[in-house]
Amino acid sequence: MPRMDIVDGMTTGGRAALTDRARALADTGRRRILGIVGPPGAGKSTLADRLVDALDGRAALVPMDGFHLAAAELDRLGRADRKGAPDTFDAAGYAALLRRLRDPDPAHTVYAPAFDRSLEEPVAGALPVPPDVPLVVTEGNYLLLDDGPWAPVRGLLDEVWFLDLDREVRVRRLIDRHVRHGRPRSRAQEWVARSDEANARLVERGRDRADLIVRL
Repeated sequence: MPRMDIVDGMTTGGRAALTDRARALADTGRRRILGIVGPPGAGKSTLADRLVDALDGRAALVPMDGFHLAAAELDRLGRADRKGAPDTFDAAGYAALLRRLRDPDPAHTVYAPAFDRSLEEPVAGALPVPPDVPLVVTEGNYLLLDDGPWAPVRGLLDEVWFLDLDREVRVRRLIDRHVRHGRPRSRAQEWVARSDEANARLVERGRDRADLIVRL
């Protein structure tokens, strides 16, 4: 099990320590991949965006959410009502991209998919990762899941940070997010209780496999 450190991500000093830790990964002289993991609504994308901005061209962001299966495929598989669960992603495709990112071809940019929340669909080839960028930051729910096609992911990441946020705050954020994207509040509350929180329990299982706990 990796040694686990704890950082208070709410303080100025804690935020600076996180940026310094990411910068140290970028300064090793070869491509590194930093994973940011946590339950739905924990603030993964916010922290990842902030780190990439702070490194000013020396980091690229590749979210796991780009590997969502398309809505038509979820309908075909009968999984649309569980969108966001582990088996509603192309986990093997995500792992394959991480392998490619770990060993960049100096002559080619890698293009990663993104997830468009306005469409609720993945978009192929949306995120360029030039070969000279020393750090890739990837974020998502299932980076520490240790079974099925997700199992190889942890071994492809140089560090993983787990975000720890008060559950009530996190649930409130999730409900508000679903409302912003068009769900009625009652439907958003039902979805969070049934789907997002079931996924959160799966995410928590991997907590002890992280290198760092970021308390928010």
